[in-house]
Amino acid sequence: MAKDNLILTKSYLFSLDIIKLYRYLTIEKKEFVLSKQLLRSATSIGANAEEATAGISKKEFVMKLQISYKEARESHYWLRLLRDSEIVEVDKANDLLAKCEEIIRILNAILQSSKN
Repeated sequence: MAKDNLILTKSYLFSLDIIKLYRYLTIEKKEFVLSKQLLRSATSIGANAEEATAGISKKEFVMKLQISYKEARESHYWLRLLRDSEIVEVDKANDLLAKCEEIIRILNAILQSSKN
């Protein structure tokens, strides 16, 4: 894990949280569809951010971070849906939503500064 890169660290830790939630949802709640969507989008945030750090050009860097941003927005949607459908407890969902919102803000700031 990249300790000196905030977005890589935050997205990695968020992925771990989502993996734990996915296990809980599939084993305890027998929920497979929404949880799989969330798992895919949430783990994609960090994967694309990681790829961005190895980008050949600034354009590629920005493109990969834009994908991370979109995946973070999608993850935010799935978490809200899981919370509001009462599949995930409100407190747990809100904690993950706050982490996701922080990632969204960081990615947005990086993208804005990269475009300038």
